[in-house]
Amino acid sequence: MAVTLRSIEVAVPPTVLVQHQLRDLFTAQPGLSRLGARLAAAAFNASGIERRHTVLAELAPDAGTGATAFFDPATGRLLDPSTGVRNAVYAREADALFVRAAAAALAGCEGIDAQDVTHVVTASCTGFYSPGPDYRIVRALGLQPSVQRSHVGFMGCYAAFPALRQANAICRADPDAVVLVAAAELCTLHVHVRDDQDTVVGASLFADGAAAAVVTGRDLGPAPALQLDDLASVLTPVGEEAMAWSIGDNGFEMVLGSYVPHIIDEHVESALAPLMARDASLRGSAHHEIEHWAVHPGGRSILDKVETTLGLSTEQMRPSREVLRDFGNMSSATVLFVLRDVLARATAGERVCAMAFGPGLTVESGLFTRVGSPAPATLPASEDETEPAAVAGPRRELLGAR
Repeated sequence: MAVTLRSIEVAVPPTVLVQHQLRDLFTAQPGLSRLGARLAAAAFNASGIERRHTVLAELAPDAGTGATAFFDPATGRLLDPSTGVRNAVYAREADALFVRAAAAALAGCEGIDAQDVTHVVTASCTGFYSPGPDYRIVRALGLQPSVQRSHVGFMGCYAAFPALRQANAICRADPDAVVLVAAAELCTLHVHVRDDQDTVVGASLFADGAAAAVVTGRDLGPAPALQLDDLASVLTPVGEEAMAWSIGDNGFEMVLGSYVPHIIDEHVESALAPLMARDASLRGSAHHEIEHWAVHPGGRSILDKVETTLGLSTEQMRPSREVLRDFGNMSSATVLFVLRDVLARATAGERVCAMAFGPGLTVESGLFTRVGSPAPATLPASEDETEPAAVAGPRRELLGAR
């Protein structure tokens, strides 16, 4: 039985952060030393990001003048609210993103409606509340009250893969199952102003967004989809201290060591080896022979290392780099943004390899085959030059972009 990933849709909050404007704001913060400001300017400039999104409307250039918990427009200072204040914003704003992405994925899946959904699996690491997003999706979309729900919490940037693994297992156990998978992250709630490199790099990269997909073993006809062939998880022999995520008194604390790209460079091939070995058609193949790649854009240097080490082409890395450019790093949701782009680009029969990296250091990967109608579903042209191409056209209502 083939399990397919279909109707991948996304949602982002309406406030757009232009990278060079945010760089100037961050480097002007009184809490930074001169060295910290120089480090920040270099990190923002080298990020490969042009714009990203945040739920913090007070950071918009046209925001009002009233003081908020996160930003004081009178002084231009980024504030440092408590974890409780940050999490209260998460509980309010994450609901909307989870529901919008899930509703769009369900609406875009031909042959499936709300009453067909049997399971909901959600993923997030940037906040907590209960009843959680899995519950909110069931209520907001009018799903059956008997829907089985799971939440993948605090696993970081690779969490979409455990969510997909659970959905795959459910569908293989029950061929009639329909699993709605959704990931949403509000990373910008945890921005801090400090001199240390981890904080500076995090501030230059992270953003807010959500993505969702329908996973099922049902035969839904010729609509384009990604057949889920295999998934793998590998812990690298080093790197436990290089990437971590913990809860502090004033928000969540990210450890994102500068050595992470080097760890990926040294171990990405061995991390992919189990996945490649289990697929008879790929044994002995070079990585570049897999037509499409969906690499989690954890940062520009990580993408550079993956491209060079695996011998991938500029075109194979384009979806990841474009998502990084237009949305930044949205933690667990990001690789689904890339897979959405790949689904639109690939043609029937072509293979796709996806991968993401996270605390541990953990490398999660998956192999897919593009199935369905032979002609690719092309991405519609943007109606606004300032709007990211990856969510142009019919997806404007998900953006609310300014």
